[in-house]
Amino acid sequence: MLLRGLTWLIVFQLIGTALNIMFLPFLPSPIIGMALLVVFMRVRGKVGESLEMASSGLLRFLPLLLIPPAAGVMMYGSEVTADAVAILVSLTLSFILVVPLAGHLMQHLIRRQVRREEV
Repeated sequence: MLLRGLTWLIVFQLIGTALNIMFLPFLPSPIIGMALLVVFMRVRGKVGESLEMASSGLLRFLPLLLIPPAAGVMMYGSEVTADAVAILVSLTLSFILVVPLAGHLMQHLIRRQVRREEV
């Protein structure tokens, strides 16, 4: 079951890589593969048990992905401080845009869930 879920994840990663190389070089291949996986699950209507098992197993190792950026910030601290104003402005603008969008999306999803429960 776990192997089947990991196979699905790798297949969508490979499809994303192929599309990245052939048609969409400006988008990262993991993003393309993840978007295709979301569309696949949306069309299917549910997350398969094997895919859920594989992804929950991988989520335990998610904090390990933060080690390379932390090491990069420590190693290239002078470059980061040189561009600190640009970094702060971009972070502030993205925060101002994302927080209301996330709130709006959450309200929409809650309303949709209430409608499903009423039916």
